[in-house]
Amino acid sequence: MKGQGPRPFAHLDSPSAPLYRRVMRAFMDNKRRFVVHLRPEDVVEALRQDGGPPVSAEAIGDALARLAEWGNLRADPDTGRVTTVEDFYRARYLYQLSREGEAAERALEVYEKEIGRRGELQAVALEDLRVRLRSLRELAERSDPDPAIVHSLLLEISGRLDSLAANASAFMGSLQRTIDLQDIDEEAFLAYKDRLITYLERFVSELVVKAHDIAATLRELTDVTALLRLAAEREAADVAPGADDDPSADPAADKLRQWQERWTGLRSWFLGDRAHPSQAALLRQRTRQAILDLLAAVGVLVERRAGRSDRSADFRELARWFAQAPTEEDAHRLWRAAFGLSPARHHTAPSDAESVPAATRWADAPPVEIAPRLRATGHYQRRGRAARVRDRSIEKAYLARQLAAERAQAEAARRRLATGRPVLLSELGALDREEFGLFLRLLGEALSAGPPGADGVIRTQTADGALELVLRPVGGGRTAAIATEDGTMYGPDHELTIINRAAAS
Repeated sequence: MKGQGPRPFAHLDSPSAPLYRRVMRAFMDNKRRFVVHLRPEDVVEALRQDGGPPVSAEAIGDALARLAEWGNLRADPDTGRVTTVEDFYRARYLYQLSREGEAAERALEVYEKEIGRRGELQAVALEDLRVRLRSLRELAERSDPDPAIVHSLLLEISGRLDSLAANASAFMGSLQRTIDLQDIDEEAFLAYKDRLITYLERFVSELVVKAHDIAATLRELTDVTALLRLAAEREAADVAPGADDDPSADPAADKLRQWQERWTGLRSWFLGDRAHPSQAALLRQRTRQAILDLLAAVGVLVERRAGRSDRSADFRELARWFAQAPTEEDAHRLWRAAFGLSPARHHTAPSDAESVPAATRWADAPPVEIAPRLRATGHYQRRGRAARVRDRSIEKAYLARQLAAERAQAEAARRRLATGRPVLLSELGALDREEFGLFLRLLGEALSAGPPGADGVIRTQTADGALELVLRPVGGGRTAAIATEDGTMYGPDHELTIINRAAAS
């Protein structure tokens, strides 16, 4: 799948999607704290503290690898903590959010926020808009308004209008679903209907008064270009340069155009004409209509309760129809119409089933032959016995010979190196793969044992205590060359002594 490019939403279709979402949320939370790179152990600690179910480090490692494969994360080699040769050969990565992964997470956050939003009619936002527009009108009358105050007022006006519009849209959508009686609890709806109608009436009264004042203030603000230019220049001073930006482009002009579009949207919200009514007028009209629709929905629920019909009443009415059926054929037709039962003769009928009408009774129809095994077991064919257990003795013997050969090679390499006598690295001679692998492991044990003593000598033992190592520098700037089947390894020359303690004991 490498040629398909990033697939940042692929983890949502995975059975482990909850784990992937927790991992991505951990990266988003750390990025908000300006932490860019995370190691796997950092993710383990973050998931341990997020209150979710415990997850093993192996599962988190697999999740990080999969997310990096899909393009949600970027994996960079972690070479900052390499202290041994084994650490160098072990895969270690630092993970950070990719641009695609961050964009996908932000989209999911917006989606979840919008799904859970209830919406509200913000009468307080109308008052805030009215007060701030009056302050902006006073600044427009001055010859040298403060750019910081102008910018702050314009930001507050734009933010409050966006919040008012988004919440009103969400609330009217949920209100329409309530009016349509979709996914609601009838008891709860009847209990809070009076409070909902009072809420709508209060907002309509606030909207009529304050929208009129806001519209009057906007008509007085005939020319706000100078104020918008002050805000645009203040924002343009903080625009970060980009590698692909046009040197001749003017950031202040772009910001000014954006502010002009916002101001046009503000005016269209409260100022309109007969051909194009304002958004405030449309919202007022829709809210008033919603009150009437709510009263109609309440009437529908009351009528439904007055003539309520349950299953027992339906069966009693059906029994009355059966009793009133003129003939037996009419009763059969009523039965088929009520319960939808139809002959299923076409499933197992003989080849001449076409000559038998569908209305023929089973007692009058030709017999249908059914295999005895089908009647007894539900299957046409007899199940065979279980497959015999396969003899794996040959494969086991082959694996045993392979293990013995590998063990013999390892013992030969140990006898070659663990002589108990000091030897210079430059005098080891050529080593095969098994001997070179053992040499690297022992050299890693010696180098990771810690700082050498006062005489520069390193003394340590292997983890199982079988081998004792003594590594002593020889000085003089000599270089050792160790020939192997895959190449030659060069390094500073040392005197190495390997003692096989297991053989000595």
